Amino acid sequence: MPFADRLNNVETSAIRELFKLLGKPGIISFAGGFPDSAMFDVAGIQDAVNTALTEEPGAALQYGATEGYNPLREQLAAFMGSKGVSVEPDGLIVTTGSQQALDLLGKTMIDPGDKVIVEGPTFLATIQCFRLYGADLVSAPVDANGVDTDALEKLMAEHKPKFVYLIPTFGNPSGAMLSLERRKKVLALAVKYNTLIVEDDPYGDLYFNEAPPPSILSLSKDVPGSRELIAHCGSMSKVLSPGLRVGWMIGPAELLAKATMCKQFSDAHTSTFAQATAAQYLKAGRMPATLARVRKVYGERAVTMGAALKRELGDAVEFTQPQGGLFFWARLTGAGGKTKDAGEFAKRAIEQGVAFVPGAPFYAGNPDMATFRLSFATADVGKIEEGVGRLGKAIEAIAQH
Repeated sequence: MPFADRLNNVETSAIRELFKLLGKPGIISFAGGFPDSAMFDVAGIQDAVNTALTEEPGAALQYGATEGYNPLREQLAAFMGSKGVSVEPDGLIVTTGSQQALDLLGKTMIDPGDKVIVEGPTFLATIQCFRLYGADLVSAPVDANGVDTDALEKLMAEHKPKFVYLIPTFGNPSGAMLSLERRKKVLALAVKYNTLIVEDDPYGDLYFNEAPPPSILSLSKDVPGSRELIAHCGSMSKVLSPGLRVGWMIGPAELLAKATMCKQFSDAHTSTFAQATAAQYLKAGRMPATLARVRKVYGERAVTMGAALKRELGDAVEFTQPQGGLFFWARLTGAGGKTKDAGEFAKRAIEQGVAFVPGAPFYAGNPDMATFRLSFATADVGKIEEGVGRLGKAIEAIAQH
C-alpha cells in the first residue's frame, strides 16, 4: 500500500514495544509514564459531571467552538493566573491533551528540513511528532539543572532553528528542573535570536517540597519582547485525569489562530463533555486539595525509590533525586565491572520480574546507552522496595555472566 513518505521518518515507540512484555504475571512496572489511577478524585469528577449535566446539559453534549468551551477557558485563565501568568480566556485554546498541542505546533510551524532544537533526552512522542512533519532535530544537552543554556545558545546561533522545545519543570524523562537563572537566560535567547520557545509543562504542579521557579511564560513579563516568543502547553492529565484529554496552549495570537484552523480539520473540538466536566471541577475549587494529596504520595514514593536505588545498586548507578514529577533518570556507571548497557539491563530486569525503559529512545541523536528511566508513580512504597531489589539482582546477574 503506498503510504505517505513522511511515515518513513517515524519509528514504532520502543515503550509501546516494551509493554508487550508486561503481560507476564508478577511484573512490577516502573516503565509507564502515567499517574496512579488511585490518585484520581473520582467523587469530585463525578460531582463535576453531574453539575455540568444539570446546569448546562445542552452545551456539554453539543458541538462546541474549536478554540474551546468558554467556561473552561475562563477557569484555565484563572488557574494560570494563580501561577503568575496573566492571560485572558481568548489568549488560550483548549487541546485534546497537551500531546495535541505538540501536533498542532508541528503542523503550523514545521516544513520538511526545518531545524528544531529539543533537549537530549526529551519526551519520546515529541521526537516522533516533529519528525513526522519533517523536522531535523538537534539535541541540546541537559544536566541536573535542566538544559545547558550555554550549549543551547551555541546551537541556536549555528542552526537558526524554527523553534526550541523544552520541558523545563520535572521533564520527561530527565526529571530535571531548569534553574531560575537558566529560565531567564532562555528568555534572553528567545529575544536575541527572535526564536519561539515552546514550554511544555505537564508536570510543574507535581512538586514535592518547595515550589519550582515560575514558568518561563510567567517570567516573560520581566523580559521585554519575550512574551510573543513563548508558546506554553499545559495539561490536566497528570493532575486530574488523563482520560479527560484536556490540555491547553497559550501563545501569540497568530500562532493560536493557525493552530485553531488546523485543529478544526483534525477533531473539530476537544470533547465538550470533558471540557464542561473540567470546568466544573476547577470552579468547585477542589484542585488545591487534589494537588496536595498527589504531591505527598508521589513525594514519598520518590524518596523511597532514591533510597532503594542507593542501597540496592550502590555505585553501579548515578542519578539526581527528583524534586517533582513522575520520573527518575539514571545512568549506569560500569563501577565494579558491572554493565553500562541499559538495554541489556532492561532484558535482565524483565527476567527478574521488573520493568523500566532504557534511555536511548529519548534522544533525537547520539543516545547515551547507559541511561534509563524509572517511574515511581504507579507503584506503592512496598512495590518500589521490592522492584528495586529485583533491579539489584538483575545487575548482579549480568556481572556474573
